Amino acid sequence: MNRKDLESLRSLLTQEKERLEQELTEIRSGNHEQVPSGAGGEAAYRTHMADSATETFERERDLSLEENVRNMLEGVTSALARVEKGTYGVCDVCGEPIAVERLKALPYADMCIECKKKEEAW
Repeated sequence: MNRKDLESLRSLLTQEKERLEQELTEIRSGNHEQVPSGAGGEAAYRTHMADSATETFERERDLSLEENVRNMLEGVTSALARVEKGTYGVCDVCGEPIAVERLKALPYADMCIECKKKEEAW
């Protein structure tokens, strides 16, 4: 990988990190607006069963989205650390270079396509 590709990918990773952090903040702020489950008293009687189901679905969807964003953010942060260490673009499994095309498509990839295919086959 040449210096120009590396700088371009570093910039892409930095932008992606900022975007994911913003998205995580938005997801978390949405979770805080939820009415706590198990609210007793008169409010519990005013909530229709379908409304409760919708709130539960939305809460679970947000938790799933948050987990996905956290995992992606972890991958991006790890990739930026590899850039700093000078190991970015090298497969964690076989030690061979990861194709620049793969890194452009998935900048936080830590495995070459061959090793990733083997991992997914298991």
